[in-house]
Order: sequence, then structure tokens, then C-alpha cells
Amino acid sequence: MTDAAILSINPGTTTTRCALYGWLGTALKTIAEEALDHDETVMAGFSTIASQLEFRRQHIETFLNEQLGRHRLVACAGRGGMLTPVPSGVISVDEALVEFALHTPVYHHASNLGAPLAHGIAARYGVGAFVVDPVSVDELAPVARVSGFADIPRFSFVHALNIRACGRRLAREMDKPFDRLRAVVAHLGAGFSIAALVDGRLVDSSNRMEMSPFTPERAGGLPPLPLIELCYSGTYTREELLSKLYGKGGVFGLLGTKDIRRVEAMIEDGDRKAALVYEAMLYQIAKAIGAMASVADFDLDGVILTGGLSNSARATAYLRHKLSRLAPVHVYPGSDECRALAEGVARVLAGTEAPLSWPVSSSRQVA
Repeated sequence: MTDAAILSINPGTTTTRCALYGWLGTALKTIAEEALDHDETVMAGFSTIASQLEFRRQHIETFLNEQLGRHRLVACAGRGGMLTPVPSGVISVDEALVEFALHTPVYHHASNLGAPLAHGIAARYGVGAFVVDPVSVDELAPVARVSGFADIPRFSFVHALNIRACGRRLAREMDKPFDRLRAVVAHLGAGFSIAALVDGRLVDSSNRMEMSPFTPERAGGLPPLPLIELCYSGTYTREELLSKLYGKGGVFGLLGTKDIRRVEAMIEDGDRKAALVYEAMLYQIAKAIGAMASVADFDLDGVILTGGLSNSARATAYLRHKLSRLAPVHVYPGSDECRALAEGVARVLAGTEAPLSWPVSSSRQVA
């Protein structure tokens, strides 16, 4: 009998990360994983993200044909992309979701191709396709949605996939049900998401595009009055200002590099400005985690540091020092989003989690 396998697909701007996992009913075993690199010049030739679909599908098919071997594909998982607000969980991919992701997403991003790619390959093999915990997961409590300006309520836009995967990992290590876990999880990558995970739900978060601390490439939350003045000053066009805030802001805007390893080397060489900027970023992270702990009444099982920045011993030492009185600090370096996708689908295949159907309303109560 052939072994069952799950394919995970995580499209990025110039890569498509693929991973194939053997599924034994209770555990996943990595068969193969690869970041399929796409030439920037080739990608620039596509007029839209949606037009990249067939190009990327062919590369994934090649990966699958080379790696599947004696295994039998039983499901495909794709990165969820920029969907409308949804509850956490696993969503079945159908034609309606494919059409939405390709043509009417909330924001245009390569991750929107995750659902269409998974759906297309799953159809070829006659298996199900799913997305898991997209960034649009929105389980904010009503009190967390209120802002001081009626036209702009607060909303969730969060690295839900890695945050919830890390929460499940901590729950397993504590031998505690995930739906009883209370933690603050800080995903610290190119963008930051700092979220309160209470009884398995993301009840509050720092919107990764709006209100977070500044990051290696994003400006984070800014004082509104100077920003308004700048918007109307004529100094920048709309596109230039967006670029300054997202992609060329944060550490990059202050030091000219997004590479935290390089920043740490600059500090070792005695660069005082680099040291100040680096500490300011970590200071803001610690402050945001402390604020998010108040959402859980400071009753926490743990604080989790994850994402690329958590690979830095220097950064995690600073944050442990600042946060250790709140709760035990757990460091889960990097993020394995392909495995998190496969784990979500495995729960569906095992019957421990029921998949949601598209369209899904974030107002739906999730157990």
C-alpha cells in the first residue's frame, strides 16, 4: 500500500515554497521541500499576479513529479492570501474562492495564488484543496475593534498561520488543550504581528500593516499629525510614501539595511546609531507584548517569540530580560509555514477539525 502524502504550497514574490509530507494518520514526516526560485526579470514580465498562475503551477508539477514517487497524494494545502475577514481554521477551496483570490482579493499579493494553485493540482489528483489560517483571520473581541475615529475601526491583519501553529506547539509541550491556552505570540519577520491568543482565539493583535512596532522594513505606527502634514506637503507622491512606509521604512529607512545580522555586525564595530535603532526596535516589541498581555489580564501560560528575528541570540536575550516577569518566554525560531499548512489539513483528514466552506463570515462563532 502506498503512503499518503500532503502537498503544501506557499507562494512568495519571487519564490514558490513547496513541501511534501508523508501522513501516517497521526504524524507528518517530511518527504521533500524546496524553494522554487523564479527569476525577477521573468516575474516582472507578468502584467498581474493572477497571470503568474500557470507559470508557477508548471514548476510545482515538476517538483511533485520528481518527489511524489510511491506516495499517494491525499490533499493539497495553499497559503490563504488576502481574503475577507474569516475565523481561524481550515477552509475548503472551491471555484468561488479561487475566483475571489485571483480577481477580487482585499490586497494584491503573491500569496493569493496559494488557493488557486492548490485547487488546480488537487483537481488533477482528485483530492481536496484547503487553505489554513490566512492573514485575514479576524477574531477580535468587539471591544478591541473600537477606535477613536468612527470612519476607521480597528481590524485584524495578522500572521495567523505561524502564530496559531506556535500556540499549538506550546500547548503540546505543556500537555494542555489548545483551546485553553493563554499566550502572547510575537511573529517577528519582515513584518511584525503581536497577538493575544486566549482559549485558542486571536482576540487582539497589532495589525501587521498598521499599528505594530517598526520592523526591519516597515515604519510601524506613527504619530498621526506629522503624517497627515506630510501627506499634504507635496514632498512625496502617494506611491512614494507607501514605499517609504512599507518596504523602505523601519530599520532600512534609518540604517540602509534590512539585514539584522548586518545591523548586529555594525553594533559590534561600534556604530552607536545602529545600536540605538536596534534597541529601539526591541524596546517597542517588548512594550507591545506587555500591552497585549493586559488583554489576557496578565494571566499567561507563556510568551512566544517566533519569526526570523527570533533566530538572533542578541535580540531574544534582550526580550527575555524585558519580559521574563510576565510569563515564561519560549523561542521558536523562524517559521515553518508549509508544515503549519500541512498540519491544518492533517487535522481535517483525521477528523479532529471540520473544514469551513467559502464564503466564511468572521462573525461566526468558532469553538
